[in-house]
Amino acid sequence: MSGHSKWHNIQGRKNAQDAKRGKIFQKISRDLYQAAKAGGPDPDGNPQLRLEMDKARAANMPKDNIKRALDKASGLGGAKFEEITYEGYGPAGTAIMVAALTDNKNRTAAAVRSAFTHHGGALGAAGSVSYMFDRKGYIVILRDGLDTDEDTMLMDALDAGADDMETTDDEFKIYTDSTSEISARDALQAKGYKLDTAEVRMFPQNTTEVPEAKASQYQGLIEELEDNDDVSDIYEAAVLPENVE
Repeated sequence: MSGHSKWHNIQGRKNAQDAKRGKIFQKISRDLYQAAKAGGPDPDGNPQLRLEMDKARAANMPKDNIKRALDKASGLGGAKFEEITYEGYGPAGTAIMVAALTDNKNRTAAAVRSAFTHHGGALGAAGSVSYMFDRKGYIVILRDGLDTDEDTMLMDALDAGADDMETTDDEFKIYTDSTSEISARDALQAKGYKLDTAEVRMFPQNTTEVPEAKASQYQGLIEELEDNDDVSDIYEAAVLPENVE
């Protein structure tokens, strides 16, 4: 029995690792698609695509996966993909925005609506929660191996057009106006910084703590949305209680 138990534990860890890796590849594939769609499929003329391809290689993403994402952006294979944003409320009444990339709007809308309904939430109309979020440029530079102090980084970020910067032990998080993200990204790269993330995303103006009694239900909603292959990003105006992981 102990041998079976050990195998079961190893297999369980492997399955969890495979699932995590699959989600990482899924996210990178969408980022590759969006970068190629916005700036073209040639990385030599598309800095954002170069960044995403570097991330794909660093994650050991198979070349076939990268090619499929670029083929989608180029329209190869016949499928036409669209970017759609859904808005709704979680089981605690907290605002949630769901960004999706899909070749079948009916399928994706039904799945997203079902996820909200299953977990005590409700899908809303366009504009129902988006006013609670701000669209900002978001750039992350890892501190590991970087010989730059916080003051220097802040000055370089402001010179590049940043509005604000947050520092943690591991990274510099730089925020810009949504229309300035590309120019700030290019300016920082020109100074020799290697960017870990450079994108435009939604940030909540305020957050609400999910009641402990609703935390499990809320987590179930987010997990079901994350498991949907069409969902590319989830933006939340909620925080879980400290004693809930």
